[in-house]
Parts: sequence; C-alpha cells; structure tokens
Amino acid sequence: MKILTVVGARPQFIKAAAGSREIRKHHQEILVHTGQHFDDNMSAVFFREMGIPEPDYNLGVSGGSHAQMTAKMLIGIEEILQKENPDALLVYGDTNSTLAAGLAAVKLRIPVFHVEAGNRLGTLDNPEEVNRITTDHLATLNFCATEDALDKLKKEGLGERSYCVGNIMYDSFLYFADKPWDEPHILDFNNNPVSIPNEFYYMTCHRQENTYSNEPLTEILLAMNGLDAPTIYPVHPRNHDRAERMVNRENFKNIILTQPVGYSDSVHLTKHAKKIVTDSGGLQCEAFYAGVQCVFVLDYVVWPETMVDNRNQLAKADHKDILEKLSKKQVINSDYKPFGDGHAAEKICEIIEKTGG
Repeated sequence: MKILTVVGARPQFIKAAAGSREIRKHHQEILVHTGQHFDDNMSAVFFREMGIPEPDYNLGVSGGSHAQMTAKMLIGIEEILQKENPDALLVYGDTNSTLAAGLAAVKLRIPVFHVEAGNRLGTLDNPEEVNRITTDHLATLNFCATEDALDKLKKEGLGERSYCVGNIMYDSFLYFADKPWDEPHILDFNNNPVSIPNEFYYMTCHRQENTYSNEPLTEILLAMNGLDAPTIYPVHPRNHDRAERMVNRENFKNIILTQPVGYSDSVHLTKHAKKIVTDSGGLQCEAFYAGVQCVFVLDYVVWPETMVDNRNQLAKADHKDILEKLSKKQVINSDYKPFGDGHAAEKICEIIEKTGG
C-alpha cells in the first residue's frame, strides 16, 4: 500500500518514530509535516535523533487561530493527497494537523487510519477533544492505546472498526530508554550546557490553562522551588519570556530553566527524576512506564490508566495542592500493564494488512 502519514507536533514525531520504522518494512510511506511545531528544538531535532525519515512535504503552517491553522492545513493536505493519490492516510493523536488531514482525506474518499483513537476527556471546552472525536468518526480504522479507549468507541458505535493495540509511544519509550545516556544535550537560555544534578525533579508546563497568565505558572514554580532538590524545567518557546521573567522576579533559585529537550534526553530525565510534575499527556505516560511518580496539573484526567496507587495524581495549579500530592507515596504493581507490550506499531501493520484498510 501507499500510505500518506501526516504529523505536525512533537508528540506525533515520537509516535511516528515507531510507526514509520515499521510501516516502511511493509508499505510505501509519504510523510507530510504540517509545520505546526516548527522550532528546531520542537521539530527538527526529533527527526534527527529519532531516525524519522525526512518529510516529503512541509507545509510550514504555524501560528494563527485554530480555524486559520486548520484551514491552511486542509488546503495544503488536499493538494498533496490529490497529487500522491495514496491508498490510505494515517494520522496520530489529536492536533489540528490530525483533524485537517482526516477531513481532507475523507472528502476525497481516501481511508483514514487513526492511531491513538478513543481517548476522551468529557468536555468540548478542550480543542484536542474536538479533534479526537471528529477524527475517530471519520476513520476507517481506529487504533486504541488502551481497552478503556476501545470501550468508549464501542459506546459511540465505532467498535467494528476499532482495535486495541497498545500505546505506540510505549514502543518509542522502550527503544530509547534502553540506550545509554552518554551525551546529554541540555542547554540553558544562553545555549550553555546544563550540568545535571545528582538528584532532581523534572517538570514541563505548556498548556494554555497553566500559562495564560502569571498566576497558575507562579503557583507551579513556587511548589517546585520548595522541594529538596532542583527542578529541571525545559520551557516551551512560547513561554520562554514569561518563565524567565517569573523565575528572576521571584528569585526561584531551585528552578533550572532550559531550552526544550530532545526525546532521548527527555526519556532519561524521566527515568532519573525523583518525581515529575507536568501538564503533558505524553510525559505522564512516560513517567508511568519508567515507574516514576507523577503529578498532573490539570482539571481533568487524560490517561485514567495511570491514576492508580498514587502513581499519577491530578492537582490544581496551586502550590499547596501540588506539594500535598508530591508528598504521597506510590505503589507499583508490576503485573499492571495497561499500555500493551511495546509492539503497537507491529500490531497496527498486521491489522492494516489483514483488513486491507
């Protein structure tokens, strides 16, 4: 088959590292990058270090409102689909790139394969939720990371075209977690190498809910600054100025601000951290894979499978609540493996070949 894969954001690059590696063993793949994440630290570094093939097309679409981005992507992807005439389109996750690609393909009667389908937050206030639901219902084949996601699609009448294969991000995590961490490439805002402390906490914070103003981010940083070891905080480019200003203003000497890190560095920061505080859906899963306790700063659950035995806990953007959650001890049940066995990409290809798309 000729499969056209569309990616646009950092989590999708991580998934495509495993997906493209397996797809190209069996099929021809055309890779399209929408440009949604365009900064080198958020995009090109992932292609280099993860061995993702160079994109055949790069639309260079970034910035603007959700509607503006989606519309530009929709036009660009339609042109590519008409030119390449693939047998199927494959998309990952829940970004604007995913929605635009799915819409373009279904209107051209091209089958859509959706990887990481079925996740639900239960609120349309979240733009990713809108993208997920729409793409799931457009798709010819839905590949779910967990049984819970599959059950949700069954309730929506999509069970016959949906399969639980495990989380493809687990494939990538295992692949890189087993590699040595010989040369960390973690830089401060002045491009100087950061010395990794013997003990540290790992934090990420990028969602609009936590960065729309100074207040929520200040509360999160206040909690981290009061811990018994430094916190390494790779900062999303759009939060660079705010984070630097707040750390300097509040004299948060226990916070180490860095530029965004590559996937290998992030995996090893996760493995070696004392604990993790994040608002990232991907990082909370990686913490779970690594057996490192996580506190998830958001108002709703993204991965309910991780919310067991204090392994991952919801917290408000309030320093007291974050510290209270961090003080709890986790319990790890080694027999509990809700995200599969690390062979999701292989299962996806097997199902595509068996069903013919």
